[in-house]
Amino acid sequence: MKRTLLLLSVLCSPLSAFADNWPMWRGENGDGTCSESNLPEKWSQTENVAWSAPLPEAGNSTPVVCGNQIFVTQSIKESGKRLLLCFDRATGKKLWEAGVTYTKPEMTHATNPYCSASPATDGERVIVSFASAGVYCYDIQGKELWKRTDLGVQHHIWGSGTSPVIAGDRVFLNFGPGENTTLHCFDKKTGKSLWKHEEPGGASGEGEGKKWLGSWSDPLPRNTGDREELLMSYPGRACAFDPATGKELWTCEGLTALVYNSPLYIDGVMIAMSGYGGAALAVRTGGSGDVTKSHRLWQVPKVAQRIGSGVIHEGHHYILTDGGIAECRDLKTGDLIWKERLKGPGPTGQNWSSLVLSADAKLYAVNQGGDAFVFKASPDFELIATNSLGEKVIGSIAVSDGQLFIRGHKNLWCIGKK
Repeated sequence: MKRTLLLLSVLCSPLSAFADNWPMWRGENGDGTCSESNLPEKWSQTENVAWSAPLPEAGNSTPVVCGNQIFVTQSIKESGKRLLLCFDRATGKKLWEAGVTYTKPEMTHATNPYCSASPATDGERVIVSFASAGVYCYDIQGKELWKRTDLGVQHHIWGSGTSPVIAGDRVFLNFGPGENTTLHCFDKKTGKSLWKHEEPGGASGEGEGKKWLGSWSDPLPRNTGDREELLMSYPGRACAFDPATGKELWTCEGLTALVYNSPLYIDGVMIAMSGYGGAALAVRTGGSGDVTKSHRLWQVPKVAQRIGSGVIHEGHHYILTDGGIAECRDLKTGDLIWKERLKGPGPTGQNWSSLVLSADAKLYAVNQGGDAFVFKASPDFELIATNSLGEKVIGSIAVSDGQLFIRGHKNLWCIGKK
């Protein structure tokens, strides 16, 4: 995994002198952490804003940053366009757009516009999932390199939103939720399938006998000591696959039917959480077969509803609930240390975004009211700042070279010094 992260940094760095990149939904590490400190703490619509760029319609994806380019996915509802937009990182000027038109019926929810999956880039190519319209790979000038339109249809009442993950020469994608839920591994250079895992039991959640079931989780590749594991959260279980072959290595029961957030890993332990009032658990990695009895460290049978993913810092797990409450749990026991409601001036405190952790132990969060919060990653809660952008935000914050990038429903924002 360290080799993979170094490769991403090397590929992106020639494009500019920027210190860090944010090449995938949860950053280079895939877990919401960054190596930067002294990030902006205070801003508004007019204060500490380098630039803002208008977007054509609402969207829930997170921008990714590599060198002097920013990539954002965007749907145009009436025309059926599924787009990848590229912006100049210094000015916010749109450089190009690429994409496809998909007009076949595709189920989603009013709160989840199409193209809610975030792009992933290695500095040479950008890979996007347009759900039922397929997976596409472009070079950094917007030229199509390959596509996969043979993966089937994504069909769920709440839509899709899983993002591709680049690790070395492989691309991993949880193509779901719904009846067609499949974990894919592609060759990033050609799009060729290397392996796939079909997860049984998928359901769309529609009809009279509604079966609410699904995973919107992104896989997490990690070196867990003496081997590589691809960690994944599914309805009912946490599990790991061999990233080279797709062979299932181990499985641990204890999650519930709906899984919105992605797994976390530290020091041989995976943290996995369900949503919709479901369960949370911790399990030791490195096992074989069913490890529920041998490797599961703890399980909390019912936690508050949460959509976004959390972070781990110094023995504690931090996450936001759907209702806008920040929580801190003991990593060893799962016990709740504190919970605090994050209040801002916006019209709603509801939160679906994921946390970002800076190198100086500050947590960044943004809610649907456009209110952003900075608070300490500490067993004692301390709020540092509350900021407002005045527009709806569902995507998460991206970080690069001292600046924050936030995708609202109306604008793409660059927070920090010009």
